Amino acid sequence: MTLSGRIVAEPSQAWHDEVLAPQFGYEVTHLLNWYLAIEKVLLAEYVRMGLAEPAHARALADRLTEIAAQGLSPDPAENMSDIAFAVERYVSTGPVPPFAAWHVDRSRNDLQACAQMLWGRDELIGAAQALHALGVAATGLASRSATLPMPGHTHLQAAQVITPGFYLAAMSEEILRTLRRLDGTFGEVDQCPLGAGAMAGQELDWDRDRMARLLGFSGPTPHALVAVASRGWALSVAGDLSGFGVALSRFATDLMMWGSGEFGYLDLPDELSGISSAMPQKKNFPILERIRGRSAHLTSLAMDLALAQRSTPYSNMVEVSKESCAHLWQLFGALRSATRLLTTVLDNLTWRADRMRAACEREYLGAFTLANLLTIQAGIPWRSAQVLAGRYVVTATQRGLAPSAPDGALLAELAAAAGHHLTEPAHLLAEAFDVDAALATKRSAGSTNPDAVRDLLNAHDAEYEAMSARWAARAAAAREALSPADRA
Repeated sequence: MTLSGRIVAEPSQAWHDEVLAPQFGYEVTHLLNWYLAIEKVLLAEYVRMGLAEPAHARALADRLTEIAAQGLSPDPAENMSDIAFAVERYVSTGPVPPFAAWHVDRSRNDLQACAQMLWGRDELIGAAQALHALGVAATGLASRSATLPMPGHTHLQAAQVITPGFYLAAMSEEILRTLRRLDGTFGEVDQCPLGAGAMAGQELDWDRDRMARLLGFSGPTPHALVAVASRGWALSVAGDLSGFGVALSRFATDLMMWGSGEFGYLDLPDELSGISSAMPQKKNFPILERIRGRSAHLTSLAMDLALAQRSTPYSNMVEVSKESCAHLWQLFGALRSATRLLTTVLDNLTWRADRMRAACEREYLGAFTLANLLTIQAGIPWRSAQVLAGRYVVTATQRGLAPSAPDGALLAELAAAAGHHLTEPAHLLAEAFDVDAALATKRSAGSTNPDAVRDLLNAHDAEYEAMSARWAARAAAAREALSPADRA
C-alpha cells in the first residue's frame, strides 16, 4: 500500500537515523497507548455516523489492542518511520481488512496534538500527586517541630527566633501555591483537540463533545487552529513547575547550610548520607545537592520549550509540536525525582535542638523585641528606642556579655545618656532576650508563634485533602480514557 501520491521515495538514512527513528521511539514509549485510545474513539464515531458496522469496528479495535502487546518499529519503506502510518499499516495487514471509510476525513495534526495532550494530562496529574506527597511530608515534620527555637536569618545574618515548623510551613505554602496554579492550568490540558483536523476543522459531522467525553476531557478545544497550533498548555505547565523549581532551590540551599558543620542544625541517617574518599571525618549530604541541582532542570527545560516556540508561525508546525516538547518528559521527570528525594529527606530528617537553641542563645535575636518594649512599656519614641536597643547590643557584645546575662545597669546608663529614665531595665532585657518567650511574643496570624503555625498547618492539611480528592478523580478519569471503546 502506497502512503503518498506526492512523495515516492522513502526517507533517507540520515533523516531516519537523526529524526524519524528517535521520534518514533519516543512516541512508542510515551504516546502509543494514547494513540490507540484515540483510534478506538474514532472507530466509535465512524459507527455513530453510519460509516462502519459495529462488528467490523470491534474487529479493528481488537487489532489495535494487539499493538500494545506486539509493539511497532520504524520502517522507512513500510511506514515512513511515522507512528500514525505504522498503526495504519498494522491494522490494514490484519485478518480483517478496514472498511472503506476508515481514516476518511482525518489528519495526523489533531491526532498528534490529542495524544500529546492526553500524555501531558497524565504527567500533570502525576506531578500534582508528587507535590502533594511532598507537602504532606513538610506539614508532618512542621507539626513535630513547631516549638523548637532556631535562628531565622535575613541577609545571611541571624535575625529573629523562629522554629523549623514555621520554616517548613513556608515550604508547604509554596507547594500549595504551585498546586493551586496547576489546578488552574489543568483546565488548559482538559480540552480535547480531536476533531480540529489539519487546522480548519473537519468535513464530516464528528461529535467532538462525545469524543472529548470518551477520552476523559471536560470538552473539546473551542477553536480548531488553537487545537493544532498551540502548545500553550505545555508552556503553562512548564512555567508553573519552573517557578516551583526556583523556590525548591532556595529551600535546598537552606537545608544544605543548616546541615553543614558550621551550623549542625540537622542530621540525616547514614543511608541518606555520603562520605569523602579522602577525608574520613566528613559526613556529607549529597542528596541535598542533587535536589538543588535537579531544580535547575525545571527552569532550563521550561526555557527550552519557550524558545523553540517563539517566532514560529501560528499553525501546525513540527518545530512546535515535536521539537519544542521534546524535553517535556524530562522536565516532568526532574520534578518527580526532586520531589521524591526531598520527601525522603523530610521523612528522615532529625533536628538538633541543642545546636539550634545554643545558636539562639548566643545571638541578640530579641533586639527588635527590646525596642518594642522600650516604646510600649517605657514610653520611649520608637526611633529612639531602636537606637537605644542597638547601642545596648553593641556595648554588651564589646564587653563580652551574653544575651542570657542581661545588664540592666548598662541599659539604664545608655538610656540616661539619651535623656530617658528606665525603672525596670533588667526586666525589659530578660523579657526581650528569653528564647522561648520570643516565639510567644509574635501574635499575628501567620507568625512563628506555635499556635499560629498550628492554625496554618491545619488549614494546609484541609486544602491538601481537598486537592488530593480532585487529583484522584482526574487520575481515575485518565485511566478510564485508555479503554474508551468499552464505553463507546
